[in-house]
Amino acid sequence: MTQDHTQTSGKAATNGRHAGPRCIALVGPFASGKTTLLEAILARTGALTRQGSVSAGSSVGDGNPEARAHSMSVEVNVAETEYLGDRYTFLDCPGSVEFLSEAQGVLGGVDLAVVVAEADDKKIPALQLILKTLEDRGIPRVLFLNKIDRTDRRVREVLAALQPASSVPLVLRQIPIWKNGIAMGFIDLALERAFVYREHAESLVIEMPTDEHQREVEARFSMLERLADHDDVLMEALLEDIAPGRERIFTDLGEEMRQGLICPVFIGSAEHGNGIQRLMKALRHEAPGIRFTQRRLDLPKDCEAVQVLKTLHTSHGGKLSLVRVLAGRVGEAATLVRPDGAEARISGIATLYGQQTSKRGAADAGETVALGKLDGVMTGETLGLQGVAPQVARSWVPEPVLSVALSAAECKDEVKLSSALAKLVEEDPGLKVSQSGQSGETLLQGQGEMHLRVAQERLRGKYGLSIDVHAPKVAYCETIRSSTSVRGRHKKQSGGHGQFGDVALEIRPLGRGEGFVFADRITGGVVPKQYIPAVGEGVAEALGTGPLGFPLVDLAVTLTDGSYHSVDSSDQAFKMAAILAMREGLPQCAPVLLEPVHQVKVFCPSEATSRINAIISGRRGQLLGFDARPGWPGWDEVRALMPEADITDLIIELRSATSGVGSFTHRFDHLAELVGKAADQVVQRASARAA
Repeated sequence: MTQDHTQTSGKAATNGRHAGPRCIALVGPFASGKTTLLEAILARTGALTRQGSVSAGSSVGDGNPEARAHSMSVEVNVAETEYLGDRYTFLDCPGSVEFLSEAQGVLGGVDLAVVVAEADDKKIPALQLILKTLEDRGIPRVLFLNKIDRTDRRVREVLAALQPASSVPLVLRQIPIWKNGIAMGFIDLALERAFVYREHAESLVIEMPTDEHQREVEARFSMLERLADHDDVLMEALLEDIAPGRERIFTDLGEEMRQGLICPVFIGSAEHGNGIQRLMKALRHEAPGIRFTQRRLDLPKDCEAVQVLKTLHTSHGGKLSLVRVLAGRVGEAATLVRPDGAEARISGIATLYGQQTSKRGAADAGETVALGKLDGVMTGETLGLQGVAPQVARSWVPEPVLSVALSAAECKDEVKLSSALAKLVEEDPGLKVSQSGQSGETLLQGQGEMHLRVAQERLRGKYGLSIDVHAPKVAYCETIRSSTSVRGRHKKQSGGHGQFGDVALEIRPLGRGEGFVFADRITGGVVPKQYIPAVGEGVAEALGTGPLGFPLVDLAVTLTDGSYHSVDSSDQAFKMAAILAMREGLPQCAPVLLEPVHQVKVFCPSEATSRINAIISGRRGQLLGFDARPGWPGWDEVRALMPEADITDLIIELRSATSGVGSFTHRFDHLAELVGKAADQVVQRASARAA
C-alpha cells in the first residue's frame, strides 16, 4: 500500500529539527581531510572504539588497494553511524577533479553536503568547482574549515579568501580561541559559549575569556547581519539594538541554509577530533530530512522510489547497488521498476561500512542500503517500488578528457577483458569504453591520468588481467593533389576457367570534405554493366590504405574504359583489376598526409588564461578567442583549433597550469594538410608498425 511521504520520511521534531535517517555527503578539494573527518565522526559517535589514520592505512575509508597505494580516495567511502538516536549514512567523496564523477552519482540522493576545506589559497579553484556543483543541484551545504590547528591566519581572513568560491555568503558560526598561536578552543557565535578542545574527547565548556569578548561581539553581529538579509524581523531587531532570541537565530540558520541562501562555516581539526561534536549537533538540528530531498528531486506525491547512488562489483557478493530509499519500504524480495518499464528483482539487502557488508532486513524511507544483483540497473537511475518509475534528472557526467588504447596481453583473455571493462564502466560512470573505427583499438577513456591509472590497476589487481597499454593512434588520412589515368589488368589461368578483368581509371582530387565519388563513362559495353559495381568495390577497398599508409579521402575515380572475356571474366576479376589500377595510379597523384583538427574549448580560472593560451600555442593550436565562462565568476572559456595529435595528453598540462581544475571539450572540425618533417615522422612510424 502506498504511503504518504510525510509518514515514510519521519516527522519533524517539536523543536523544528528533522528526525529520521539522513544521508550526508562529505565533499571538498583533494587532501582537505574528508576521509579523516569521516574517521573522526565515526569515533566521536561510538561507531569506532579508536580513531584510525589515513596515513597509517587504518581508516574505515580508503580501504581498497588503489586508495591505499596512492594515499587518496578514488571512490566513495560509505559508513553508517548513530548520534543521539538519529541514524546517519556518510558518503565520503573523492576530492580529486579526476574522480568527481563518483560524487556526481551520490549527490542525487543526499540531504546535505559537508564541504571540507582548509586555509590554502591554491585549493580555492577546486573548492569553487565543488560548491558550483552543489549550488546548481540545489543541495544544502555547510563548510567545515579543517586543520584549524595548522593555520596561522585569522579565520576571517581565510573566509574572505574563500568567499569568491561561493555564490552565497559563507557565514561564520564559530571563531577560534588562540593561545600562543595555537587554536586551543572556539566560541560558538549562536550559543555565545566558549569551548576548549580536548584530545579525542568532547570539547569542554569554559567561561568566556575576557580578552575574547570583543571579537565574539563583532563576529556574532556579522553573522546576524547576514541572517537579517533574509529576515525582516531580525533586521528590525538589529536596527533597534534589541537582542534577538536564541531560538530565532537557530531557526534562521537552519532555514536559510536549507534554502541555499547561506553556507554556515564551522571550524575544527578532524585529525585531532576537534569540532566534531558541534558539527554533529548542527547536523542533527539543522540538516534537512528525506521530505526536503523528495521536494528537491521533485518526486511525485504518493510515489515510492529508490535512487541508485553507486554500483559496485564485489568479489564474493557480486553486483551491489547502493541506493537511497526516497519513499516507501523496500523488502528483500521486492521488484523494482526501471524508467523503461523493465523490472529488476532484489536479491538481498545489506549495509555498507567501508569495505565490509552486512545483511539486514527491509529498509524504510531515508535509509541508504545496498541491494543485491539488480541486473541492468545503472548508477543515477530512479526506480519505482511499484508501477511506473518516476522521472528524476540523472547526474551529469563530464566528457572524457584522456584516452588510452589497451588490449589483453594474451588472446585468450580478450573476452575476460571485455567483461572486466564493462564492470568498470558500470561502477564508474566517469569511464567510457569505445572502439576506434579506423584503427580498431579498444579505447578506455576517463577524466585524467590518475583516473585511468587506477582503472588499469583494477584490471590487473581485481580482475587478474595482464594488459598492454599505449597511446591511441591518431586518425590520420591522406588525399591526392593531382590527377592521373591508369589501366589495371588482372589475368590468371590455372586450369579450367581463368580470371580476366581489364579497367581504365581516371583519378582526380576533390575539395576538402567532399569524400569519395565513383562513376563510370562506359560506352559500347566494353565493361558489362554487371561488373561495374565490382569495379567500385575494388576502388573502395584500395582506398583503405594509400601510398602513405593511411585511408584516402576526397577524391573521385571514374571508370572510362576496359575489356572483358566472355568466359573468364567475373566480379572478382574486375575487383582485382580495379585494385591493381589504384595501387599503380595513386602514387602518381602527389599523395599528401591529412591530420584531424578539432575545435577545443578550455575552461579555466581567469588567472590561468594567459598560461592556457601559451599551452595552446605551443601545441600548434590556433587561438580563436576567449570569453568569461557563463555562470562561472572568475572563470574563462578559451576557444581554439588544435590538431588531434596535440590533444592526446593536453589535459595533463592543463591541470598542471590550473591547480588541477582545468578541463576542456573537443570535437572534430576538419582535416588539414600536414607536410614537412612532422609528416615524414608520422609516415615513418606507420611504416615501422606495418613492418
